[in-house]
Amino acid sequence: MTEFIVSLIVMFLSIGVYHWYEARTPVDKRFTWGEAMIASTYVFYMFFWVYGVVPHFWLQWADAGLQWRADVILQGPHIPGLSGEGLGIIASQQDGGWFPFRIPYIVIRDIIAVLLHVVLLGANIWYWNHWQTRAARAEKAEQAVEAPSEFGRPLIREGAR
Repeated sequence: MTEFIVSLIVMFLSIGVYHWYEARTPVDKRFTWGEAMIASTYVFYMFFWVYGVVPHFWLQWADAGLQWRADVILQGPHIPGLSGEGLGIIASQQDGGWFPFRIPYIVIRDIIAVLLHVVLLGANIWYWNHWQTRAARAEKAEQAVEAPSEFGRPLIREGAR
């Protein structure tokens, strides 16, 4: 569990590095070859970390720490009156419950790993778009600041930026 939590903390700190750099970099900056190499190394590191290390530590924790194996079957919580004697509310028909099939914990482990990858892929796409559209966002923010109010006065006092 510790490795998984530390890998998440490192991932969020690395994302914070992106936000720090994006906030201090001018939109019209031309990158040198060295800066581009450092940025590509950082992007490779982020791919390695979010698609390799974080899911690996999740699978390792689920296997070793939580003992989510193929022989451990999900039965859900036991609610008196709704579930059979000693069975959970998701007990399969093979085990005497009402649910039509068995769900081993290893399936839930794998579903969570896939969801991790899907969420991180969505974040990856969002971050690429966020970097590529920063010029349009800066221009839009400038136009909003310079636009006068309905009465023709500026919305922000001069020198207040």
